[in-house]
Amino acid sequence: MTVGHLQIVVCGAGPATDVTQLIAAATEKTWTAAVTTTPSAIDFINTEAIETMTGHPVRSTYQMSLGGRRTLPAADALVIAPATYNSINKIALGIADNYAMTSVAELIGRQVPTVIVPFVNAALATRAPFQRAVVSLRDERVRVLLGEDDGWEPHPPGSGNERQRVFPWKAAFETAARLVHESRAVASDQD
Repeated sequence: MTVGHLQIVVCGAGPATDVTQLIAAATEKTWTAAVTTTPSAIDFINTEAIETMTGHPVRSTYQMSLGGRRTLPAADALVIAPATYNSINKIALGIADNYAMTSVAELIGRQVPTVIVPFVNAALATRAPFQRAVVSLRDERVRVLLGEDDGWEPHPPGSGNERQRVFPWKAAFETAARLVHESRAVASDQD
């Protein structure tokens, strides 16, 4: 029996090559998972390996399944990782200009517990649009893993290759699972 279904949205940044670590963290805890990518992220990932691990096709475009029906289970949690500067700004503004961003906008609107793990350098992170986006997302109850308390800081410009090796995949899943547990507990108390 599965505990929940994790929808993963991958953006085009170096750590995307290791998204299988997030899938493994979820499946170890008896969650199912599926991956959607932004258009630029598809070139970063091993689609075949991900589809083998998840049992679901990797989606990056609006495509109809056979019979026009949904092919994925309903999401219990959403993790957007790695999340780029561009994608974080789009998500905060509600820009849904591709399949991945439309999926994210809808799932946040449905109040699906959501975790975003930025992969940005310190120069981009100091920009006012990015800082406003993080505040805006947190105001919508999106958990953005960023800052000293989360143990995940922006990296110095030019150091992304070293930083991607320690990307917090397991923390992303654990945070999402905790949010789901908390939301289920609140719903149970209200019954």
